[in-house]
Amino acid sequence: MSPEAQATAGEAHGSLARAEETRPACCPYYHEAVELIGRRWTGAIVAVLMDGGPLRFSEISHAVPELSDRLLSERMKELEARGVVTRHVDPGPPVKVLYELTDMGQSLEPALQELKSWARRWLRAETQRAARKL
Repeated sequence: MSPEAQATAGEAHGSLARAEETRPACCPYYHEAVELIGRRWTGAIVAVLMDGGPLRFSEISHAVPELSDRLLSERMKELEARGVVTRHVDPGPPVKVLYELTDMGQSLEPALQELKSWARRWLRAETQRAARKL
């Protein structure tokens, strides 16, 4: 390759590299947060705990009726491991286990409120449009 061609190729590569630097990229923290809270049933569990305060396993289960006990248990362990939920055991008798949002979990409140508002505005309208078509 001639020196002129190499220079042109180098300039083109430099332009490509600069263009890639300016492209929007997904923030890894945002992505992780969406993956955590966006897992099936997790948002509903967090919302129930936010609205109801400390709750027993059975109370959470009743508040999210289609959620199986196995999956609820799995999600609660995940949320506890990530620091979103804390588990309190009262030795009783009888033994009583309560789940409560940590400060980290409580800090999700503004985001969940915005999501609720968005859902009421857009998803309700979509449901109403679909019902009118029937």
